[in-house]
Order: sequence, then C-alpha cells, then structure tokens
Amino acid sequence: MLIVFNPAAGNRRVHRLWRVLDILTANGIRCEVARTSAPGDARAFAAAAAAAGTRVVVAAGGDGTIAEVAAGLLGSPTALGVIPLGTANVLALEHGLPRAPRAIAAALAFARTRPLWPGLARDRAGGELLFTQMLGFGFDAAVVARVGTRLKRALGRGAYAVQTLRTLFDHEFAPIRVCIDGADTTAAGVIVTKGRLYAGPYLLAPEADAGAPGFSVVLFDRAGPWAVAAYAASLLGGRLPRAPGLRRVRAGMLSLPGNAPLAAQADGDRAGRDVVGITDAPAPLRLVVG
Repeated sequence: MLIVFNPAAGNRRVHRLWRVLDILTANGIRCEVARTSAPGDARAFAAAAAAAGTRVVVAAGGDGTIAEVAAGLLGSPTALGVIPLGTANVLALEHGLPRAPRAIAAALAFARTRPLWPGLARDRAGGELLFTQMLGFGFDAAVVARVGTRLKRALGRGAYAVQTLRTLFDHEFAPIRVCIDGADTTAAGVIVTKGRLYAGPYLLAPEADAGAPGFSVVLFDRAGPWAVAAYAASLLGGRLPRAPGLRRVRAGMLSLPGNAPLAAQADGDRAGRDVVGITDAPAPLRLVVG
C-alpha cells in the first residue's frame, strides 16, 4: 500500500495519518509513504504505483490531493483510498468515509470499494484536468483563486468565508455562456458537480450520483453581492437546491463557447482560466469505503 501525503494540506491533522500508519503496520500491513512537494507529484507517485501493481494507493490530504491521486490511477485496477486531512474534505463527507484512525485503517485493510466516476475538464490546448467532486465557474472560482495557503492553515473552512466577504464587492459578475448537451444558456455562476455536497456538509445537488456517468449542473441566475448573500444563507440553511434563481439540470457533456477566459476551481483548488469542455472520464475508479 502506498500512502501519498500532502504536507501542505495535512499539517493540522497529520496525527491522524501517523495513527493510521501505526495501526496498519501493527497488523502486518506494509505501507510506504510518499510526500509531495510540488503540484503533479501526487499524480506521478500514484501512476508509478499503479503501474507496479500496487493494490491500494491512499491520498492523505484534501480534495485536491485526492483528485491528483485519482488522475494517476485512471485506467488501472488500483483502488483509491483516502485519509482525510484537508480543509473541507468534501469527497470524504460525500461518501461517508471514516475519519477516526482505527476505522480508516480497517477500511484500508479490507479495501471494500464502490465506483467513483470522475469528470475531465479540457482546455484550449487539449490538456485535461480530472476532478472527483466538482468544477466551478464564476464567483466561487474567484473566491478559491484568492484563498491563500496561510489563511487556510490559520482558519480552516473559515478562510473561505473571510475570502467571500473580501471578494463580494469587487467581483465582476459577467454572464457565463454554457452549452449543456447541445442546448445554450447563460448564468451568473456555474457549478458542474459529480456529488451532492458543496463546501463541506452542505447540500447542493441532491440528485447527483458520484458513481454514475453524467453531471448535475447548477446554474445561478442571480448576480451581485446581495444575490450571493441570499444563496449563501440558503446553503447554510439547507435550502440551496430550492433557492429562487437557481436551476439544476442533468447533463452528459458541457462546453463553454464564446467566453473570455474564465477562472475555474476544481475540487476546491484553482483550475486555471482556460477550460472549454467537460466530459466524463472514460471509466470509473474504485474508491475504498468503510
């Protein structure tokens, strides 16, 4: 078993990783730990382990680390394990993954899996970025782009609330053009999601199925600071899926034609400004569950 550890994501909860390792090794399970030091390391470590026939590769970090490891495992039979150490841990919440060290160790040891079907974002140059939970454009992408590592370490999930307030009155709410399965529409904000949850435990798309092909597309029609405040209040109150000015549709393929370069966020990390198309990955991964 290879554990890919992102120290930047996991500094606040690193004790959870070492406790899981203690339990696994005490039960005779051989583990190796690979520490990342730069973007792309997690994907490279995972791909090399999958090519060597490793049974389980574990992402120890946040949602961004999980997505990188998942990208390295794509197309292989190697299972994806998770030790949640990040700020929001949305994927772990989405799938009810264990958080207590003993329960995590038991899940990794038995390696019972369920399908996880990621999405792929394509840029103008033909490059691809895998996401396991969501891809966002508009205001939420602007917030993610401005949240610094130091703020996240200091405040955890509160960093996003602080940055939301900072971004609220200087964000340009330009309309976003989207083509959803051949039908054109516009919105002030767009979230393409594989899962039901957003920003932690908050419900966004109750109809989403992370193990199946396709996406739920959430379209925010209202723009401006007061609209964002209303959407945020609905999110915190568990009412966002029914909020006025919000549309949810199922889709198999999306494109973003005719837009100026759009900031994007993928699984809570910056995803550049050049995404033009979104499709499913060719096949699902195997996610280790409790």
